[in-house]
Amino acid sequence: QVTLAESGGDSVQAGGSLRLSCVAQGSTYRSCMGWFRQAPGKEREGVASIDSEDVGRTRYAESVKGRFTITRDNAKNTLQLEMNRLTPEDTAMYYCAAKPGICWLPSLSGSEYPFWGQGTQVTVSS
Repeated sequence: QVTLAESGGDSVQAGGSLRLSCVAQGSTYRSCMGWFRQAPGKEREGVASIDSEDVGRTRYAESVKGRFTITRDNAKNTLQLEMNRLTPEDTAMYYCAAKPGICWLPSLSGSEYPFWGQGTQVTVSS
C-alpha cells in the first residue's frame, strides 16, 4: 500500500513558477511515478512521469515540455514537479500517482497508476 500527499499548490500570475512536492508513505522503490492534472470540465491529463531512478527517464505532455521538470528523491521517498512560465491553461488540480512494480518505461496513462494523492490546486491568473 502506498499513500501519497501533495503540497506546493498556490495562486500565481502568468509567467510565474511553482514547485510541487509529493511525499510517499510506503515503498515506491523502482516504481513509476507521475504527475497528473484535471481542470474543471476537462478530463484528467498526464503531465509528467519518471522511472525509478533519481535522474531517470522522463516523459512529458507536449503542453508542458520545456517548462516543467519532474524529479524524484528516492532516499526521501519524494517526487517533485518544477513548473516554470506558467499560463492560465495550467490551472488545475495536480495529483501525484505511483505505479508499483518495476518501471520499465514511465507512462502518462492514468489508468496504469493505482495509487493517488488527494491533489493540490494550482491557479494561474492572467
